[in-house]
Amino acid sequence: MKNFSRYLAIGLGLALLGVLLYTFRAIVGYILIAWVLSMVGQPFMRFFRKYVRIRKWQAGPSISAALTIICLFVIVIFVVALFVPMLIDQANNLSGVSYGAIGEAIEEPYRQVIQWMEKRGFTPTYSSAEEMLSDQLNGWFQPAAIGDYFSSFLSMAGNLMMGIFSVVFITFFFLKEEGLFTLFIVSLVPNRFELQVTHAIEDISHLLTRYFAGILLQVTVITIFVSLFLTILGVPNAVLIGLFAALINVIPYIGPLIGAAFGVFLTISANVDLDFYTQLLPLIIKVVVVFGAMQMLDNFVLQPYIFSNSVLAHPLEIFIIILMGAQINGINGMVLAIPVYTVMRVVAREFLIQFKIVQRITGRMEEVLED
Repeated sequence: MKNFSRYLAIGLGLALLGVLLYTFRAIVGYILIAWVLSMVGQPFMRFFRKYVRIRKWQAGPSISAALTIICLFVIVIFVVALFVPMLIDQANNLSGVSYGAIGEAIEEPYRQVIQWMEKRGFTPTYSSAEEMLSDQLNGWFQPAAIGDYFSSFLSMAGNLMMGIFSVVFITFFFLKEEGLFTLFIVSLVPNRFELQVTHAIEDISHLLTRYFAGILLQVTVITIFVSLFLTILGVPNAVLIGLFAALINVIPYIGPLIGAAFGVFLTISANVDLDFYTQLLPLIIKVVVVFGAMQMLDNFVLQPYIFSNSVLAHPLEIFIIILMGAQINGINGMVLAIPVYTVMRVVAREFLIQFKIVQRITGRMEEVLED
């Protein structure tokens, strides 16, 4: 009876915790984002604490935290100032393009494909390229509405101010008092688990810092690689294509396909007046070749470093986890699968190490984190 009452109390406590987390999910999101930013800002904190000094005065935690937040803002402002004007300019150029113009540009090869299908007994779904594009893309993307998308984004920016302020405020104290997040989590667990929870949070912070740093490196390299080579090859909208490809590449496996399709679509839409076979097709081939080279770079250099070396898991293990994430919550599940799995592995390593399966999936983690 005692055990039953104990398990019932634990179950009710977990249920209550789940309800509270769901009810206040926005605040929980602010705290988690601030925790991630505090991990990203730790190198700045160490630099300011060590090197910012005037005679006997040395920067303390508050000054170092403030300077770190300023540095993060400067980086964000620099990226925005560098890319956003180009993106807006290129987006405005695309806003005048219609599906009719795009359809006319590819109508001839599309008609040849239709004839090939009809000769072999297939009945095409669409009679023209314009009809196909309108039906397949009209529901989620309108080139002429790009200006409206930006306007909607700017109107939403006002609603984000409270969230940004909250994140900055929480991040300041996480930076100033290193371990405050750990102290907060530890205060929620029984005393006998304090040491294990502390170790788990430290290991999670270490692994996720490596992971997010790897993702940032991946986005940067892909943006530069795609933009640079498309520019050299004379493909228009190179920066827009490169940035979109880098960001969408965060979605494992299907992200590169979406990025390549987007690049081809923009190339066609920006050159609807060109002859398809002599002028437009060579541009499309250049886009496909660059994305193929980017995919090779990502598969054999970037992803092994980011996924395997940063979170210390086998590539096949990661592939299965990403498939499970996709099954649970689609694209969002794919993006969040690796960070969530990393947290689960660290927690299992601390509390369930007696199980053989846990020993197997955390073996490499054990070797590296113990060093």
